[in-house]
Amino acid sequence: MPVATAPGVTEDTTRPEPPDEIQAVPVRHRLQWVAAAIVAIILLGLARSIATNPRFEWGVVGDYLFDSRVLHGLVLTLELTVLAMLIGIALGVILALMRLSPNPLLSTASWVYIWFFRGTPLLVQILFLNFIGALYPTIDLGIPFGPSFVHLDANTLITPFLAGLLALGLNEGAYMSEIVRAGIISVDEGQSDAAKALGMTRLQTMRRVVLPQAMRVIIPPTGNETISMLKNSSLVSVIAVAELLYAVQLIYAVNYKTIPLLIVASIWYLAATTVLSIGQYYLERHYGRGGPGAQSEPLLHRIFRGIAARHDDAARQDLEPPPTFSGHNR
Repeated sequence: MPVATAPGVTEDTTRPEPPDEIQAVPVRHRLQWVAAAIVAIILLGLARSIATNPRFEWGVVGDYLFDSRVLHGLVLTLELTVLAMLIGIALGVILALMRLSPNPLLSTASWVYIWFFRGTPLLVQILFLNFIGALYPTIDLGIPFGPSFVHLDANTLITPFLAGLLALGLNEGAYMSEIVRAGIISVDEGQSDAAKALGMTRLQTMRRVVLPQAMRVIIPPTGNETISMLKNSSLVSVIAVAELLYAVQLIYAVNYKTIPLLIVASIWYLAATTVLSIGQYYLERHYGRGGPGAQSEPLLHRIFRGIAARHDDAARQDLEPPPTFSGHNR
């Protein structure tokens, strides 16, 4: 459309050119690369020292890594871990519900149980249960404060394996009760009020409404407790239960290869905890659906994507020119 201009004034049809697009280049973090190089040198030196030190006797480690006695001890360790965690989780749920009960007798009994088992060392509890036959030579089953119908020999019934399992499970129940209680109280009270308005009983509300929502809070520390249980199971070696640590102790008591056999045990403990950690990660993703980070990538994908992103950033910093800024002249 023509534009009217005053007489004697010519229209300036030239328009200013837009400025060039600014190319932003990431800041070079030279100190990070220097620190990474230092750490890499330290790790390489440590790895070289471990690999070349003849006192580690890696040949002996390889000879006993898949020894039948070691594998039998590993299986027993895994059995103790799984069974003790099942006992601990079941007991923890019961104790947590008792602790939150309005009945003062139930809540007090739960508090005393937790206070005792968290306040005494696990090793002492293992030894105590192993020698329980000194206090109760026979275990009688029958009517409370009435006649007994079954009489069992405590020394025969409470084997070292059972004593270690009971100690681990009863101790874990005290810790799991606090984890479950924290998960329960993290659920908004309005959920319980809504369930009551629908006519649900307290038990139905807990089972169908509260506990499913509390799992998001309960699962992560339960995974940590499982990993700790795997390592704590080595304490039953003091009562001659032939789990992984006691199995290697029996071997190096004969051949005096203490360090290589302890390395064998450490390798298997690391392998088992790694598998448990991966399982914990995917379990957390399952129960974390709908919450923060629910759409997160699998763990290995994130690791590889992070490595690739760092490689691309480093290549871009080396190839791209420095940023240029230009504008138009008025």
